[in-house]
Amino acid sequence: MTSFVECFGSPPTVTAQAHGRLNLIGEHTDYNGGFVLPTAIPQYTRVELRARPDARVRVFSENVGEHAPMAEYELGSEAPVSDWIDYVQGVTQSLSRVGFRLIGFEARVESTVPVGSGLSSSAALEVALVRAIKALFGLAVDDVLTAQLCQRAENEFVGARVGIMDPMACSLAAEGEALLLDTRDLAYRRIVLPTAVLAPVAIDSGIAHRNAGGDYNARRAECEAAAAMLSVKALRELNEADLPRLKATMPDTLFRRTRHVVTENARVLRAATALEAGDAVTAGHLLDASHASLRDDFEVSIPEIDALVAVAQAHPDVFGARLTGGGFGGSIVALAHVEKALGAARDIAAEYSRSGVGATATVLVPATAGDTS
Repeated sequence: MTSFVECFGSPPTVTAQAHGRLNLIGEHTDYNGGFVLPTAIPQYTRVELRARPDARVRVFSENVGEHAPMAEYELGSEAPVSDWIDYVQGVTQSLSRVGFRLIGFEARVESTVPVGSGLSSSAALEVALVRAIKALFGLAVDDVLTAQLCQRAENEFVGARVGIMDPMACSLAAEGEALLLDTRDLAYRRIVLPTAVLAPVAIDSGIAHRNAGGDYNARRAECEAAAAMLSVKALRELNEADLPRLKATMPDTLFRRTRHVVTENARVLRAATALEAGDAVTAGHLLDASHASLRDDFEVSIPEIDALVAVAQAHPDVFGARLTGGGFGGSIVALAHVEKALGAARDIAAEYSRSGVGATATVLVPATAGDTS
């Protein structure tokens, strides 16, 4: 580990952090104005910061190894370079564009949120950075505006057309709770998870994904095309009763994309009700149905993820499982019996890793003691 003092010669002025998120259910619904149900995970990103007297920004990342751990740029001259520093540049540009005046700073970043695992490593970095800049410069930025600025950074600077869920979850979610978020108006309420009954499990498939890739953006474009065809602002405006009519009038691909969004929104609301009632069995069935829809209707799963989900769903101590995150790799989420969650997760990862898929799974949640803040 390289300390802030070793990087920059003196201690930081402020420190801030943000946890990664695990989306229990509600995938590809956020940019369609729908419902999501994420929770915070133990892993986090921490940013240490100190102001400079000029417009220069220097950032050291503990997590990029020998690949250019120190990056620099001038405020007002942000330009994408297709590397990790783009998330930092996107944040400072977004802050400037809404009227906040910044001066240069030095920053050190460290994170236990795995990159490419579908647990919002980029949003955790952005939220932690906004919090640190807010503290350093006394900016009037609340939790919701923080999320909006981070989404803008990814959409407009990084080029990933992500929805609002990831930054909202990293900004507002808490461990032991789920955040039922209506992405149409950003209304939310906290649902206490029935931790006496179940525990969320997250397992990395060993296949990294990238949100800036064309497949994710293509799905969003398909949803926008479907909404335009149906003369609605967003697919959120439709419900399950509309589906028979839509099936007869839409091209098959756009219908299946629409059906996923409509049924997934319904599943989120049912899952929230089930979790509030402590009904782990129903919540698990809804996760299973969500994965089938993501695999067949939205087509964002891959064979390795399907194999990992199948292993999880077959485990006797698991209520249900599905992919989590944007898809095309990353992680799965499962709901497991609380007293057996860690053992189940290890069993699932081991069976998947020796099944011949060519990848090694890693248990992310429950985290080991060394992964918690």
